[in-house]
Amino acid sequence: MNEQILILDFGSQYTQLIARRVRELNVYCEIHPYNNIPEIDESVKGVILSGSPCSVRDEGSPELNLSGIRGKLPLLGICYGAQLMAHRNGGHVLPSEIREYGRAKLEKVDTHYQLLKEINLNSQVWMSHGDTIKTLPEKFKVIASTPSVEVAAYKIEDEETYGIQFHPEVTHSLEGKTVLRNFVVHICGCHQDWTPDTFVEDTVSMLQDKLGDDKVVLGLSGGVDSSVAAMLIHKAIGKNLHCIFVDNGLLRKNEFEDVLESYKHMGLNVKGVDASQQFYDALEGITDPEEKRKAIGKVFIDVFDQEAHAIQNVKWLAQGTIYPDVIESVSVKGPSATIKSHHNVGGLPERMNLKVVEPLNSLFKDEVRRVGKTMGLEQTILGRHPFPGPGLAIRILGDITPQKVRILQEVDHIFISGLKNNDLYDDVWQAGAILLPVQSVGVMGDERTYENVVSLRAVTSVDGMTADFCHLPYEFLADISSDIINRVKGVNRVVYDISSKPPATIEWE
Repeated sequence: MNEQILILDFGSQYTQLIARRVRELNVYCEIHPYNNIPEIDESVKGVILSGSPCSVRDEGSPELNLSGIRGKLPLLGICYGAQLMAHRNGGHVLPSEIREYGRAKLEKVDTHYQLLKEINLNSQVWMSHGDTIKTLPEKFKVIASTPSVEVAAYKIEDEETYGIQFHPEVTHSLEGKTVLRNFVVHICGCHQDWTPDTFVEDTVSMLQDKLGDDKVVLGLSGGVDSSVAAMLIHKAIGKNLHCIFVDNGLLRKNEFEDVLESYKHMGLNVKGVDASQQFYDALEGITDPEEKRKAIGKVFIDVFDQEAHAIQNVKWLAQGTIYPDVIESVSVKGPSATIKSHHNVGGLPERMNLKVVEPLNSLFKDEVRRVGKTMGLEQTILGRHPFPGPGLAIRILGDITPQKVRILQEVDHIFISGLKNNDLYDDVWQAGAILLPVQSVGVMGDERTYENVVSLRAVTSVDGMTADFCHLPYEFLADISSDIINRVKGVNRVVYDISSKPPATIEWE
């Protein structure tokens, strides 16, 4: 049984970052809502309480009975988590006289305490709070302060329970990783042995026990997640894994052929299915983004179901679900009705009466890539940018026609090829082109034109939860714009999207 750190989520925007930082220490951890705590067994070596957008003084703010944890396991409260422990034990948490958001310096640091070992005086930390712990309960001892916050960190006497007002998980806390390492490794005693190699070994063994001689069907997309999931299952059950790659007519230029070719070298049992006309027929006249997703999802289920039934005695459906998808579905705020309605192949397990296996549902995207690298997957697959499940349908604003798809495929091909040829592709987290339902006046030669506008989009990100637009060189953008207008009939204007997420999303629909 793997050692793990349990992270209890009170709704902070930074909770996933806490998990990522812990895992960077090669220690497994899980996020659970504060109001749905799993049974704590001997694998749990410590507990972290996240921040929250709420105030402990608000009526209906998150509450938690820590009697089963405090004094029994090491406990670290971050921001709201620290305030909650102080508030519930008789301390006073009040609105800050000076609200502290952003960088601050630790002017007092008691390095005698294990949590703050190797933390320097005046170390920069990141604050994000409107409340301050004004007075601490009995047995709570201040161990760090900033110029404006007396209680920047505390420890409860006679137990390994700590609270910190700052956020060690964000990169602006320059020694935050040291704080988390002190807690996870030195205080909780975790061995840092959760690596991609051990994950592959443990997962393949688990899959062999779980699947036995059963047949499994998996819908490949050509992306990182489904490819790594396929390789893990293939390692476990070999030819009993049947992969289906459906061409919905909304893929990138030549992608269907290129992806099938790349899978030939992986030893996978793959069948390609060209169903593009069925998708075009289902999308005819639809302009609403959510309706597009539903139409695409329904046709995919129909096609996949038909192909899967051609395989005798299939018992399992494999999916490339990753950890952020799991977290979103069980968040503190509750599952969203519209988050990723196109994700994976929802509805298939019930319709096909199949059991579901999701070997990647404990991993973040960067961890999936590391696992794939451990198994020897080609960089052309591991380094691919994320691509939306509905494909180009949500990058064509308005109705979908084969002609619009062809235009966007050509534009996208020029853009993506340009990024690769100029060694910019790996600097970008995701890139693509959007065909706008707008026509503009242009001049080509002696003729006036009235043709389509396309927007180029390129972002930097870690996991897609937040993203900044990519500062691509002006010369590059000028060359790409010229290539697109000269080579793609039907386009006479190119724009570049400089929006960040939030408030904008990465995709336009």
